[in-house]
Amino acid sequence: MEAITVYKLLTFFLIFTHLHLVKSTVTYDQKSLIINGQRRILISGSIHYPRSTPEMWEDLVIKAKNGGLDVIDTYVFWNVHEPSPGIYDFSGRYDLVRFIKTVARNGLYVNLRIGPYVCAEWNFGGFPVWLKYVPGISFRTDNEPFKAAMQGFTQKIVGMLKAENLFESQGGPIILSQIENEYGAQGKSIGAAGKAYINWAAKMAVELNTGVPWSMCKEDDAPDPVINTCNGFYCDTFTPNKPYKPTIWTEAWSGWFTEFGAPIEQRPVPDLAFSVARFVQKGGSFFNYYMYHGGTNFGRTSGGPFITTSYDYDAPIDEYGLIREPKYGHLTELHRAIKLCEPAFFSSDAKNISLGQRQNAYVYEGNGNCAAFLSNFEMDFAVRVVFRNHHYKLPPWSISILPDCKNVVFNTAKIGTQTSRMKMVRTGSSLESWETYHEDISTLASGPSLTSVGLMEQINITRDSSDYLWYTTSIDTRLSETGPRKATLTVQSRGHGVHIFVNGRLSGSAYGSRETTRFTVRAPVELRGGTNIISLLSIAAGLPNVGTHFESRDTGILGPVSLDGLDQGTIDLSRGTWTYKVGLNGETMNLNSPNGVSFVDWSRVSLVNQHQQPLKWYKVYFDAPEGNEPLALDMKSMIRGQVWINGQSIGRYWTKHASGKCGSCKYTGAFRPGKCQVGCNVPTQRWYHVPRSWLKPRQNLLVLFEEVGGNISKISLVKRTQVNVCSSTFEHHPVISNYQTESSGETTMLHDTKVRLQCGLGQSISSIKFASFGTPFGSCGSFQQGTCHAPNSLELIEKSCVGQESCEVMASNNYFATDPCPNVLKRLLIEAVCSI
Repeated sequence: MEAITVYKLLTFFLIFTHLHLVKSTVTYDQKSLIINGQRRILISGSIHYPRSTPEMWEDLVIKAKNGGLDVIDTYVFWNVHEPSPGIYDFSGRYDLVRFIKTVARNGLYVNLRIGPYVCAEWNFGGFPVWLKYVPGISFRTDNEPFKAAMQGFTQKIVGMLKAENLFESQGGPIILSQIENEYGAQGKSIGAAGKAYINWAAKMAVELNTGVPWSMCKEDDAPDPVINTCNGFYCDTFTPNKPYKPTIWTEAWSGWFTEFGAPIEQRPVPDLAFSVARFVQKGGSFFNYYMYHGGTNFGRTSGGPFITTSYDYDAPIDEYGLIREPKYGHLTELHRAIKLCEPAFFSSDAKNISLGQRQNAYVYEGNGNCAAFLSNFEMDFAVRVVFRNHHYKLPPWSISILPDCKNVVFNTAKIGTQTSRMKMVRTGSSLESWETYHEDISTLASGPSLTSVGLMEQINITRDSSDYLWYTTSIDTRLSETGPRKATLTVQSRGHGVHIFVNGRLSGSAYGSRETTRFTVRAPVELRGGTNIISLLSIAAGLPNVGTHFESRDTGILGPVSLDGLDQGTIDLSRGTWTYKVGLNGETMNLNSPNGVSFVDWSRVSLVNQHQQPLKWYKVYFDAPEGNEPLALDMKSMIRGQVWINGQSIGRYWTKHASGKCGSCKYTGAFRPGKCQVGCNVPTQRWYHVPRSWLKPRQNLLVLFEEVGGNISKISLVKRTQVNVCSSTFEHHPVISNYQTESSGETTMLHDTKVRLQCGLGQSISSIKFASFGTPFGSCGSFQQGTCHAPNSLELIEKSCVGQESCEVMASNNYFATDPCPNVLKRLLIEAVCSI
């Protein structure tokens, strides 16, 4: 009998950890995807492999699994895999096979979004720049050159993954694939050619015979058998285009991307949980958080333009791979509640019952199972409802989940999980012995260059090999003996930034924005008698990633460029002779790598007498700090440029201050970007992720290129660490929502009566900053005692928790040996300090 039990447990383990030992089929019907004959509510999260490092992947996937996820979702990024036609790269961060196998090894499925257009705030929407120069090409339409290139890459990816047996039909983890991406609006604007293209794309994908379904997101016209899916902050009103297709939400936006110069958008987790519960209660069986871990736009991968290097996205796992609480924990509890409803969910269709003006119950009942979702769409007040002769109090903008149609196990608005407070702390690594190299403008005439009459588009010259392109011309002036003449140089640009140099001196700078496709800078300049050299450094900050035919958008200085203030009146320089030089001298000499730094004579920097100069390269060596906390560079003292560690590009930095509407944020009401902003009046991004795996124990090379100036003496290496954790819960009290007495006939709200505190890896609880059992109030970091308080709260919790990595405390009169206020619902709030 004992052996049989062990066998059953082993069988259960093999099935539900999904070790992919056997081939299985993936089909679908109106209810869900069907994997080997089994229906499941599938919970997914986006993790993009190039936005983290291979050394981070395992930990990210494990955290996703522990958070209740079944599926990992990722795009496939064409431009990193095929940087030149027919030349492929699947190494390092681009090792797609290794990433998928990491997911499979940890028992999760994969949704592979091949695209190969991805948008994703990624450079050029994921397309390689060489694609723009294929003769006769037109992106994402019924165009033969484009379709041939797209089909070739898609076949390459599918063939490679088939060879590794990675589709579920082969025993692998991939259960769903996506072709194209958010094409609906563009297809409509193109018309018949768009319709023909989307039909071709679907047919091409299906004929690859992967053995798993294909999807198209935001594509109402997705032809059979391709499943059309939804993206957005809310998708509860979405229905598939055919009644026999399942309801899938491929992008439940957990937050929003960040632009340089803009504040950070944060989506409250009660609203995110509410949106997911709304989707599931109406029959949605597959939803994916975009992002679950956002990561970092290393190198020059961010598109847009002006998207920050950080792609944190306010995701449940932050940019550095650390759990973000309470978002992670609250969603984990939501996932557990949804899974409890699964037997009833697939036993019947939902029955919608009105409980009030803006209150509903969605009920699934059949085969002896019953589950209910009670929703309240009021934004300002809680509502008491009656469901099956029991009373329930629903907080505003919330859904209560009842897996047995009686007991509430979760409410989207009630957060009962730990809250973590993170801090950037300086490490002991010294960044003091700086050396510098000046980008010599006088050498622009030497080396490879191009000369042409008139102004030329930037990307046609650089092919995006560098952010920088020099435009140089000259003007001869005859001045009187009174000396130099002041004038005004006007430059209109379609680039993302420009620095104006006249005779080697910086005369002005200006930057555009995502909203401003053209900008004009008027710079006062000083001209001398004879020949004057005008050099314009045009900057690209990521290529467009969205919009109809975004490949046709121009970048760079296209004019007019004019000079005013001389005796000749306005002089139009646009039609003169211009010389073009791609990139910087330092880039040509590969100064950002350990092999290239020896090519020039570096000068020692005096941190005492340092003065700001444009176009400066800096380098310094440092030792890796001890520990395993994630690391970052604090670049607050610098202005704009790029930074590398041991030859690996951290990305673009820009300490432009954010302007926006920061302030209080209510979780109730529909979320949109701009509703909940933080970080106004400080740099949009101050800290830049340094992966631990990029470091050696000693002599790590840090190189940066600064365009404008800054103070390198204040750059520091910091570690991201959890400093405080907070947790709260109510005492166990047999009343619904812990407000009403049993005599009212209301149904029990089931609460966890324990508070759990968990410090980060390698940390322990060093002290208790606040503890109160009674009626405390406030938020993490600013808790206050209420009128009711157990005086031994702090003493008892210190005994239980100090010195421990984690601890659990009961929220009960028995634990505190007192009832500080009888007949009052009591709450336990704790804030603990974590340290190494």
